[in-house]
Amino acid sequence: MAFRGPRVWLWRWRRNPLKRRSDTVEAWVVLGAWTLTVLCGVLAGWAAARSVEQILARERVEWRPVAGRLTERAPGKATAHSSERVWAEVGWTGPDGSAHAGQARVVPGSAAGTTVTVWTDRRGRMVTEPATAAQARVRASLVGGLAGVTVAVLPLAGGRYLRGRLERRRMDRWGVEWALFDAVRGRSTG
Repeated sequence: MAFRGPRVWLWRWRRNPLKRRSDTVEAWVVLGAWTLTVLCGVLAGWAAARSVEQILARERVEWRPVAGRLTERAPGKATAHSSERVWAEVGWTGPDGSAHAGQARVVPGSAAGTTVTVWTDRRGRMVTEPATAAQARVRASLVGGLAGVTVAVLPLAGGRYLRGRLERRRMDRWGVEWALFDAVRGRSTG
């Protein structure tokens, strides 16, 4: 990169007899890259967050808790105030009356036939407990932020790449112009 002096506000847009065409092109590249970076990042983040929030809201509406029963004794020993959970086989009846079975987290040592709550979708398949509205907002914000930053990197990187190319081209031109100038003066640049 070339040496850059103290920053002057909007220097790329000022009139200057020494301003080259490449300076104007670089100014437009910088403006376009930053505009696209902000615009793409915000739109992608907003779209991703909205999509996640809609999916999680649909899950809260469609998924229902169902009473299931342990089909066998849960492994482990039951303790009085343990928050520990173990996997055990659970059976439940779907909305169409069909029998279903699956694994669920239960209190250790629970007896066969103990009632446990399992969450199911419309077809009676076991699903996880849906996210609350507050949890959905947090998840949507995180996914939206990540998507926005990820998408915003593309125009920013493209702008940096174009600026690098313009800088290399400018330095090559300077080399040619200095060689011509020295040739006119009768000196060697080497």
